[in-house]
Amino acid sequence: MNKRAIILAGGKGSRLRPYTVVLPKPLMPIGEFPILEVVVRQLVKNGFKHISMAVNHQASIIRSFFGDGSKWSIKIDYFEEDSPLGTMGPLKRINDLPDNFLIMNGDILTDLNFNEFFMEHVNKKSLFTICSKERIQNIDYGVLESTENSTLSHFREKPKTKYLVSMGIYMANKGITKLIPDGFYGFDTLMLDLLRKKETINLKKFYGYWLDIGKPDDYMRAIDDFDKMKDKLF
Repeated sequence: MNKRAIILAGGKGSRLRPYTVVLPKPLMPIGEFPILEVVVRQLVKNGFKHISMAVNHQASIIRSFFGDGSKWSIKIDYFEEDSPLGTMGPLKRINDLPDNFLIMNGDILTDLNFNEFFMEHVNKKSLFTICSKERIQNIDYGVLESTENSTLSHFREKPKTKYLVSMGIYMANKGITKLIPDGFYGFDTLMLDLLRKKETINLKKFYGYWLDIGKPDDYMRAIDDFDKMKDKLF
C-alpha cells in the first residue's frame, strides 16, 4: 500500500513570535533538526512514500529546504495556497488523493506509531479518524461560583479539568472531499458537518508523548525533551 500524508505547513506561527519572524514555524529547530524534518523522518520510518505539503507563509523557504524529498528517500510535492484555506480546504484542490491518507500539522512532536494509526483506520473502513490525547487544564486562580443574589455558592482552589483533545493528526477517506467546498474550510466545520449527517467519526486515544509547539513554552519544552527522546522518535 502506497501510504500518503498531507502535511499542513502554511501557518504564520503568530503565537511563536518573535521566533517565527525569520523562519516559518515548521522550520523551527528542535535539536539538530527542524520540527518538520523530524515529522518527515518519522513518516519515512513508518513506510510512507509520498508527502504533500500545503504551504503558504514563507513557502519558498520550505520548498528550498525539502526540495523533492530525495534526500530522505521519499516523494515530496507542494500545494501552495494563494489565500488561507484552513485545515481541510486544501484537500479539495489536491486531485490525486488516494482512498485513505494521513493529514497532520507540521509542528507536532510525538512518538505516535503512524503506520499503526494508518492501518487501524484502513482496517476499520473509517471515513475519518482523529488521534486524540487527554490533557489536563490547570486554572491558576480560585474559581468562584455565584448565586443569583451575587453571593458565593461554591469555591474551588486552582481546579484541574481533563479534556480529550485533538492532536492535529487525522486519517481520512477521500469521501470527505465531497463535503468540502471551495475556499476556507476548517477541521471544526468538517466535524460539525459530519455529526450533522450522522457520520461515524472514530477516535484513536493515544497515551504516549505528544506536544504541539505552537506556543513558546511548549517549544522550549520540546527542545528540552528532544535529546532524551531521539531514539524513541526515530
